[in-house]
Amino acid sequence: MENLEKIHMRITDSVSFKLAIIAIITLLLLIPAGMIQNLIREREQRCKDTINEVTSKWGNSQTLCGPVLTVPYKTYMQTNDGIVTSIHHAHFLPSSLDISGSVVPEVRYRGIYEVIAYKTSLLYQGSFDPVDLRTLSINPTDVLWKEAIIEIGIPDMRGINQPVIVSWNESRVPIAPGIPVKDINPSGVNAKVNVTENTMNIFSFRLDLNGSHSLNFVPLGKETMVNLSSPWKDPSFMGAFVPDEHHISDTGFTARWNILQLNRNYPQQWTDDHAEINESAFGVNLIVSVDTYQKSMRSVKYAILFIALTFLIFFFAEFIHKTKVHPVHYLLVGIGLIIFYTLLTALSEHIGFALSYFMASMVIITLISLFAQSLYKKIRVSLTVAISLTALYVFLFVVLQLTDYALLIGSAGLLIVLAIIMYFSKKINWYETVTYRNHKKSTEQ
Repeated sequence: MENLEKIHMRITDSVSFKLAIIAIITLLLLIPAGMIQNLIREREQRCKDTINEVTSKWGNSQTLCGPVLTVPYKTYMQTNDGIVTSIHHAHFLPSSLDISGSVVPEVRYRGIYEVIAYKTSLLYQGSFDPVDLRTLSINPTDVLWKEAIIEIGIPDMRGINQPVIVSWNESRVPIAPGIPVKDINPSGVNAKVNVTENTMNIFSFRLDLNGSHSLNFVPLGKETMVNLSSPWKDPSFMGAFVPDEHHISDTGFTARWNILQLNRNYPQQWTDDHAEINESAFGVNLIVSVDTYQKSMRSVKYAILFIALTFLIFFFAEFIHKTKVHPVHYLLVGIGLIIFYTLLTALSEHIGFALSYFMASMVIITLISLFAQSLYKKIRVSLTVAISLTALYVFLFVVLQLTDYALLIGSAGLLIVLAIIMYFSKKINWYETVTYRNHKKSTEQ
């Protein structure tokens, strides 16, 4: 029995055995870390569902496509039963298209979640060149001129908050809901217009819309000019084209696009169906500058680094000061480090990420430092733990704020940490069996 006890003591006091136990605990703690990642995904999805619920009643993202002049015409086909007449449609895009207006954001709340919506008032002006039927091989006598319409594509019709009044060659034309011919736009409004073969047509109209998230345009003109202004100070320009000029300040932004026909991959006129023209859409996204869930998810990915380095600090303190720390104590410290991420996620939903990070890290640093003081009974050890954890959390916060340099700074930080570990590890005889102070006391008693 005495020999077995000596073997047991030799194994439990082995440096290598202790490191193996610490490694196992570290790997086990990755299970709750993975559960926290699932929790963050769940909260993020709940946020998205809430936003979709609110915006579905207000208005979703708007991608405006118009105006398009659509002219129906007849075609004839000889069959065994005689001549069959079919109706086809020729689509003509404007020669010039000038869009100007403002985007006024509205921040709405549902519970703890923030929803970015907007109101926009847009003035459309431009012209259509005379209809050229020769390029489409259409006989003018087959054209149904009286059935010509212009269509304005609006994806979410619930966003229309003012009547749409179209001026066509200085005459007002009545607007009807829906798109009769869905070759280009699945939804929107249309108006019958007076068109002749050799006449240039000038148009103007105003769109007052509600929307959310983003406002986009399809550049249908031979030359399309868009001028937008908004008091929103965190825009994200998106789509196939970036602004030729833009200015962003604390009072909002202004942006101007100038897009030519040659910049896109479709012509000015065609018949019936055509390639997806929405691929050329561009616009602005009204974004919240801080994505708390994304940063919380990124921080959890560093969990194994925090756990391993904190355990190493406790291990070196244990070896240097000859104070035995039970694996359960390591487990409790690891659980405290894991709880940091739940605190961070919960607080950031209410008070923002930066303040949440500071509060959660201070709570965990204080808790673990006091726990170290109770284990080692030395102020120097608890201060070392507090300073080390503070440095780690500051390092992580800096990395989370970076995008382009996150990998570079992260790699440099890990290199420094590795150098510190190398320095302390050279003082340890890894083949030695350590006699701890509390074991000595028990033996003397």
